[in-house]
Amino acid sequence: MGRDYDFKKVIQWFAERADCIIVLFDAHKLDISDELRNVLNTLRPHQDKVKVLLNKADQVNSQQLMRVYGALMWQLGKVLNTPEVCRVYVGSFWDQPLVNTENAALLAREKEDLMNELSDLPRNAALRRINELVKRTRSVKVHAYIIHYLRKQMPYTFGKKEKQQRLIGRLENEFVQCARRYNLPLGDFPNLDEFRTNLLQIKDISKFQKLDKSLVKEMDRVRPLSSSAERRLARSI
Repeated sequence: MGRDYDFKKVIQWFAERADCIIVLFDAHKLDISDELRNVLNTLRPHQDKVKVLLNKADQVNSQQLMRVYGALMWQLGKVLNTPEVCRVYVGSFWDQPLVNTENAALLAREKEDLMNELSDLPRNAALRRINELVKRTRSVKVHAYIIHYLRKQMPYTFGKKEKQQRLIGRLENEFVQCARRYNLPLGDFPNLDEFRTNLLQIKDISKFQKLDKSLVKEMDRVRPLSSSAERRLARSI
């Protein structure tokens, strides 16, 4: 049965606003479905928020748990494709007695680590919001300079349509040139395909407004202000 809404965009919306994202796996069901794979790919920009829980770990013995844990890490490594291995909390997350007490001490320590992590959420969430503000500011600055750069490549009179098509067609190279000219990190640039799709809806790039460099200077002030806010937050906790 199909959905009458864009599932990926819904996940993105919640992921951007959540302070913590819990992905729960069953010790007896480690397979990652196509839908879950798509969800994990969507969550990739928010890896610092994701907590992976391996549930029902009390229903296997130590040797089986070692194999299950290894299999889960292997599955996640294929999907997440990140240089750092994600932390997986092992436990039995319900209020019933443990089925197998062989790993009771380990599960208790894992639960304690998880609870400590959750108790730090208010502080981490505040720091994350500051970092998100800086990230958004950098993105706006890069976006402004991309528009400024593309606008400057356009002719004043004839051949605008053809020039715009060539710019959009070689947008990847234009990103590189823009980054070099204005000393911008390529990591702050938007998704290439999405930006190209948006540009295709613009009739005339040359009609973009001129870049107001005074506003860019104001955006550059956000980083030192955010660093000061982080220090004040750290002292208050």
